[in-house]
Amino acid sequence: MTFWNQGKALGRWALRAFSSATRSSRSATPKTVFISQSDDIFANLALEDWLYRHHDFSQHRILLLWRNGPAVVVGRHQNPWKETHVGALHDKQVVLARRNSGGGAVYHDQGNLNLSFLTSREGYNRRTNLTVVANALRREFGLEATVNDRDDLVLNGNYKISGTAAKLGRPNAYHHCTLLADVDLDNMKGILNSDDCGIETKATDSVRSPVCNLSSMHPGLNVASLMGAVGREFLRSDDRGVDLGKSAISRQLGFTLVNPTDDWFPGLEKSRAELASWGWRFGRTPDFTVRREFAVPREMCVTEGAKLQVQMRVVKGRVASMSVTVPPGFVSNAPEGEVAVLSGLEGQKFSEEAVGLVEAAFAKKDKSDKKKRFVAECVRRVVQ
Repeated sequence: MTFWNQGKALGRWALRAFSSATRSSRSATPKTVFISQSDDIFANLALEDWLYRHHDFSQHRILLLWRNGPAVVVGRHQNPWKETHVGALHDKQVVLARRNSGGGAVYHDQGNLNLSFLTSREGYNRRTNLTVVANALRREFGLEATVNDRDDLVLNGNYKISGTAAKLGRPNAYHHCTLLADVDLDNMKGILNSDDCGIETKATDSVRSPVCNLSSMHPGLNVASLMGAVGREFLRSDDRGVDLGKSAISRQLGFTLVNPTDDWFPGLEKSRAELASWGWRFGRTPDFTVRREFAVPREMCVTEGAKLQVQMRVVKGRVASMSVTVPPGFVSNAPEGEVAVLSGLEGQKFSEEAVGLVEAAFAKKDKSDKKKRFVAECVRRVVQ
């Protein structure tokens, strides 16, 4: 039978004990299901990273289950301004995080279950992991999920219920994925960006797919029932994903509740602080250029249908250069063309704090408050 442990001694010493105590007595690799007691995205990402860095997975495998409050999580090599409406996140009380693995952007809330399969590099096999999840959905809920050529789990051959990403190192690796149990899909669609935002970059782009909640296919299914179903399937499967039968569960290490803090995992809170920092979330963005055009109100210039263009080059999340190109008659006593407003802006974060500096710089070119506010609003729309 499945059992639940709850205790504090789950740092590196206890993890080593799990490995050594079971190494000789079990034919299958010892396995444990960890369930995080935190809904803080940064603490959970730090826990995943702590286990990856500190544990020997050659003799013991861990499935970490966790969920978070509302968050958008971008891949290590992504541009958050291209993947999400950054300016809307604060108003919707959604945090932005960047993970250590690659892949695309995902939305998390309390209706989403996150799964991290932690193994040695030699034991890494994402297809096996996804087969375990698909088997759990079939066994517990009668749902037929399949793995597509992008290693996504889909229902009915079309609706995506899980995204997937991985980090491969030496000696360890992890594969993590999501399961949409009962996510706020309207919030997700409103936050993840599908607009043409004028960004030119070599950053990894997300691939958009139709999605659905598992609860829409099986009323009564929720995150708690998914945790139990997937955890039990993991414990009863061998390293190749082959079912060893229900009795195999009782021969494994079961479920353990863990708390991602320094008391349990020494040094974790330092990692959490780094993952929550502006430098990691935004400063690690690959360099990019953004170019946007805005229709100018007729009363501000002499030509109908005139456009104002804002262009910025952004390096490590900070403005490296900026220009505003204006139509004829927009700036008093100046010809059509580019108006430099770089003064005081170089090195500033690509964020709302740049707007006031642009407004002040443009005021030196033209005394009109209406035009100054218009230019500032155009820049605000660019940085959001």
